[in-house]
Order: sequence, then C-alpha cells, then structure tokens
Amino acid sequence: DNRPVCYNLARDITKIDKDIELFMPPRTMLGSLKKSADIVGLYSWLGKLPEVDAIILSMDTIAYGGLIPSRRCPETLTEIQSRVEDFKEILKTKKAKIYAVSSIMRISNNNCNEEEKEYWNKYGKYIFEYSYSKHKYAINLGLETPVRNLIPPDILNDYKRTRARNFNINKMYLKWEQEGFFDTLIFSKDDCAEYGYNVLEAEQLEKMGGQVITGADEIPLSLLAKAMNTKMSVAPVFLEPDSKNLISNYEDISIEKSVKHQLEFAGVDIASKEDADVILIVNNFKNHQGEIVMKKETEQFDSAFTPPDKPYMIADVRNANGADNKFVSELFKNFRYDGFYGYSAWNTSANSLGSLICCAKIKFGAKNYNEKAFKKIQMVRFLDDWAYQANIRQEIKEPCKIADKMKPYEEKVSELLNLPIKNEYFYPWERLFEIEVSDELF
Repeated sequence: DNRPVCYNLARDITKIDKDIELFMPPRTMLGSLKKSADIVGLYSWLGKLPEVDAIILSMDTIAYGGLIPSRRCPETLTEIQSRVEDFKEILKTKKAKIYAVSSIMRISNNNCNEEEKEYWNKYGKYIFEYSYSKHKYAINLGLETPVRNLIPPDILNDYKRTRARNFNINKMYLKWEQEGFFDTLIFSKDDCAEYGYNVLEAEQLEKMGGQVITGADEIPLSLLAKAMNTKMSVAPVFLEPDSKNLISNYEDISIEKSVKHQLEFAGVDIASKEDADVILIVNNFKNHQGEIVMKKETEQFDSAFTPPDKPYMIADVRNANGADNKFVSELFKNFRYDGFYGYSAWNTSANSLGSLICCAKIKFGAKNYNEKAFKKIQMVRFLDDWAYQANIRQEIKEPCKIADKMKPYEEKVSELLNLPIKNEYFYPWERLFEIEVSDELF
C-alpha cells in the first residue's frame, strides 16, 4: 500500500546504488487505510512498463486492492479469479523474473475494526478464540468449540467464506508456481499465534509445496534483496544469547529462527563471525518482547555496547514497534559510522530484520554507491523508530504537530550521521501508528 515503509523505503533503499533503476507505480494508485488500490490503473501501468530484469509483486494489491482490502472486499472467488487471470496474461508478455508475495489472511486478537470488517469491533476476540480453539482442539477431536455460541451465525459464516475465498486464490497461485510462472512465490503470515485457521492454512500450503514465511510488510523488500545477485555472508550475534529461543510478539517462531529465515530468504549466507562480511547485531529480549505503545514492559538493555571491528548492522527488536532507549543511548556513545550497514526497529521483528537485511545487501553490493541515500534511510529509521515510536508517540494522544518535539532528537541524529536535517512530519493514515518523515535530501 502507500505507507512510507511500503513505498518510500523501497524507493530509498534502491537509491543506495545509483546503477539500480527502479520502476514504481504512482503512489496515488496504491491503497490506503480506507481506499483500495486503483487496480485498473496498475494493470495499465504495468502493461506500459519497459523491459526489466525482475518484477516484484504484492498479489493482494492485484487481487483485492491491498492487504487491508483482502480482508474486507466483498467480491466473489469467481470475480477475483477472473481479475488475476487477466493480470497473468499481462505478466506473460514481460519475460522478466517474477517475485511475488501473497498473504495468508490474518486473525487479529482484538476488538478493533480499523483494518478489518465492521463486525470485528464486537466479535474480533471471539473469532480469534474460535479459530484458535478450532485448530488446537476441535478439528483433531471432531468437536465444536463453545465460543461459537457467542458469534452470530451470519457473521461467522461471512468470516469463513472470506477465508475460504482467499485460501482458494492462494492455492491457485501455488498451481501457477508449480507450472513455472513465478521465479519465487511467498505466502506471508503475520499477527500469528500458535494455533488458528491462518496457521492451519500455512501448514496446508507447505504440504502442497508452498513456501511460507512469518512476516508481511517487509517481504517485498526481502524479495528485492533476493533479486540482487550479490554474494554476501552475515553472522548473527544476539545480545541476549540465552533468550534467542523466545518468540516475538505477532510471530510464531523463535527470534533465532526468524533471523535465520530472513537471511536465507534474502539470499544471504550465514557464516561465523570470523568469516562473515557483515555482523548482524540483534538486540533481542529477555523473558518476553516489550511493546511500548501497549504498555508491555520488558527488561531493557543494561550493558555497555561497542560496535564490532567488522562491518555491522543492528536489528533492535527488544520491543515490537519502537527502539530500546537504553540500547540507543549506548549505541550513540560508541557509534562507529565506518562499516555501519544500518539500524532498524520498526514494528515486528520480521519487519525490522527483512528491511535491514535488504538495505545492507544493496549497500554491500553497490557498484555506484550513494552515501547520501544510505544516510537518509538511517536518519528516517532513527527518527521514526527511536524518536517518534519509543518517545514522542508516548506523549501524545492524537495526531498533532510534532516538529518542535522532534528537534532535540534531530540534533542528535544529525551529529551522529554528520547530516544536515530539515524535516517535516505527517500522519499518512491520519493515525498515530505511523508517521512519514519528509525531508529535502533529494
């Protein structure tokens, strides 16, 4: 969609190498929180695209108008099948490698309908519990879960129909891949629990030969990294090595496995510290991952930190959606720009890891390196993930002007990166969850 992490970040990362030519549809064509993508316009735009090496696709945008519309749109299976078959014919004429991602419909464990159908504000938690229990107990035992009695039949049936429709579309994509149409096809699962219809569908797709990865918004960037032929090796180093078996919020695998999967998915080799091209520092969590906005506290980093002598990048995942203030403080004390390959702390662990690895891989393989572009990305990450998410967002209750509040953080980041900063800040979806850092570097 048109969020900064989905649109701007891809654009900015490719600018790290001036030899990469990126074609993106106009941002106005992509969907938002309340508006679906201009699918007809996207089809027309793709049809006019010149010859390219690779095409990276979010199939949710093509089929439904976006990730959020994939949970909301009322169209039938037949209508959507017809639409994507037309799109397939356009793609056939392009003769490029095709890297695609399609989501496994999530099940949000709350009564918030901001990104779901209207009835989620009353029955979201019940539907989540129904799905969880149905997978864990009822399916295996042939039983019906009692929470079903708390959900009106018409609502539960509508939810099941939407799931079945999207699952059948995913099975169609899998058939295309088995025919050789996609170079890579990924099924993404986000906001995962240990059980649920989404987990069950993931298992079924894997049994049919599909590739499933935990994550969502970062996956197009991971596909971008995969499309690069650069050979690069990375050594993960966990700051809490005894806790790397713990599972992040909104995910269903350990942070260690998440790191491993994200590296392998991006086409990066895993090596020892001695042999690696780049060290991946993971500021992971003890006991459980924190979440500042949800007031879910966690034990913050409490040691000295000195960057390694080798090239390094940092995934700050002690919290979901927001930096660890104590870690950032230590990082700024001993920061070494030489050999720095990036920092990330936005949203889920998978989001941070996938985007960070993409940025590092493109910088590592850049034939015509653009340092200003790299610095811009780091500026945005520090000001968004650290200044805004971990600090200023905690002080405000609704979207408002924050330029004055950001000034002290801008000064620190400007000194850190030796970069003049003149930013404006916007709420692209008119909510506190994300901001857009608009600058004049380009």
